[in-house]
Order: sequence, then C-alpha cells, then structure tokens
Amino acid sequence: MSRLPPMRAVQAFEAVARAGSVAAAAGELGVTPGAISQQIHNIEEALGARLFERRGRALELTKWGRVYYERVQLAFEQLRAAQDALLLARSKSGMVFSALPSLAMRWLRPLLLEWRINHAGAGIHLISTDDETILADEQIDFRLSYGAGDRRYDHYVELFTDRVVPACSPGFLAQHPVRTPGDILEGPLLNIAWDVAHRPPPSWGDWARSVGLPPPLASDLTFSLSSAGIDAAVNGGGFVLGQVALIAEDLANGRLVVPIDLPLSMPESYFLAWDPAVLDRPFGKEFQAFIIAAARRQAAQFKGAAAGSMSRTGDLHAG
Repeated sequence: MSRLPPMRAVQAFEAVARAGSVAAAAGELGVTPGAISQQIHNIEEALGARLFERRGRALELTKWGRVYYERVQLAFEQLRAAQDALLLARSKSGMVFSALPSLAMRWLRPLLLEWRINHAGAGIHLISTDDETILADEQIDFRLSYGAGDRRYDHYVELFTDRVVPACSPGFLAQHPVRTPGDILEGPLLNIAWDVAHRPPPSWGDWARSVGLPPPLASDLTFSLSSAGIDAAVNGGGFVLGQVALIAEDLANGRLVVPIDLPLSMPESYFLAWDPAVLDRPFGKEFQAFIIAAARRQAAQFKGAAAGSMSRTGDLHAG
C-alpha cells in the first residue's frame, strides 16, 4: 500500500485549491504563506506529480491536481460533517435513557416527570428494553439496569439493592384478613418469574422459608414483568412480592398495602451506566447526579416506606 502524504500537506493542498491562493489558505489555517508553500512542495514530492501551476499571480490546479482534489474535497467534506455532528451532539439538551421496562414504568417515570418540571428544555427520550447494548453504538446516553449487566459497561455506578415485601390492594386485604405470615401464603399468590438473563427476585418459596414455613404448592398466576404482577395486585388479584422501589408510589397513593412487613433483599443491585460523552453536554452531569441522588434517597427510605404502609393498614387486619 502506498504511503499517504503528511496530513498537514493534504490540508494545505485542499485549502489552496478551495481558496484559490496561498495567502488565503495561510489566513484560514493560521500559518504563514511560506509554510503553505512548503507543504505544497512536500505533497507534490510525495505524490510525484505537480498539482498546481501559476497563472500570473493565481494558482490553478493541473490535470493531476483536479483528479486528486475531487477525492480530497469529498474526504474533507466528510470530516467537516463529522465535526458538525459532534458539535451538535454536544450542544443538544436532549438525552436518550434506556431502562428495564418495569423499572422505567414505575421507579423512573415519576423522576422523569420531576426532572421535566425543573429543567425546561432538557428533554429525555426514554427507551424501555431488557436488551443490554453498547451505548455509543446505539446513541444511548444512560442505561438503568440490574445485576451482572454492569459488566458490559466501562462507566457505571451501583445505585441500590431493592427488597421485596408482600403487598395487596386494600379491598383484597379486607376480604382476606392477615394476622400471620401463613394467612398470606394461603391466599391467592401472584408470582414474578424474570427472564433467565437476570437473577430473579425472591419467590414465594423463598419468603415462606424466611418466616419458617413450608413453601406453597404453586402460585396462581405467574408474570414475566414485575410491573404486570404489581398491576394485578393493585386490581385485587392477590398477594404479590412487590419490589419496594416499584410499589412506592402505589403505597403512597393507597393502591397497595403491606399486610406484614417482612422483606427479603434482591440478589443483586440496580446500576446506572453512561456514555462518557454525555457528561460534556448540557445537563449531562446534572442529570447523572439527579438519578444517583434519587437512588440514594430510595435506599434510605426502604424501611420507612414499608413501616408506613403497615401503620396505614392496621385497622384492616386487626382483630
């Protein structure tokens, strides 16, 4: 393969051919006319062909110069387009956020609404998917996910380790009073079984063993999405082992209650990954800090959320 001329010489040639004179090219590139002339000499020597000929005070491309310039011009147009794309990407305020579907619908959604209220013009495009990917290749700025998926990313931080608690709707609890853990295990149970790509949350069998009881024979319904199982519980379908981070809004609004506050920890943590380029863009670092701060608050409020729900439901299952 032939060796390419020095890049500075190619740049000088392109500037002279486009601007029409050594002086104009020198002014554009911020160097002296003598430096431009030297680079033209270098590229002609490297290519073994004369690229310019003088017509009075002007320089014109030779036949070989025109052949070379046609291709060089295209290459420099692509380089300028790449630079423009980079500058646009760094200046845009919108960010692309990818998250696990249930986490996006329940934990992340209210946070994004809060962000929008306080940061006008800093738009977020949310993608709900289980797929882990190379962020830069897919033009994704942030990824919120769980477990071993963090090993795919060079830049990430662990957020919190969630817990699951038994939850149900107030109406369902009124019809199925709970005095002991065994009362929950005898009621209709909603199970959540995740995709094999992630370590699943604790099952009803795990919860039964944690309270010293034999596991139930079978759950009545099984869902592949945590959000679907939680929605079924909200609609009075039974007891669900709900992740505290995902049911927090339902607890606060009274759509769900926790009959007995006996939580189990999830086997792995949630994490936030990011493409480093987003931190150089407007709002990038601020949004990263916003999500991390929300996760830290979530971790600190786990116990209070479950205890608060118990105090609200004491009258439903007492006596």
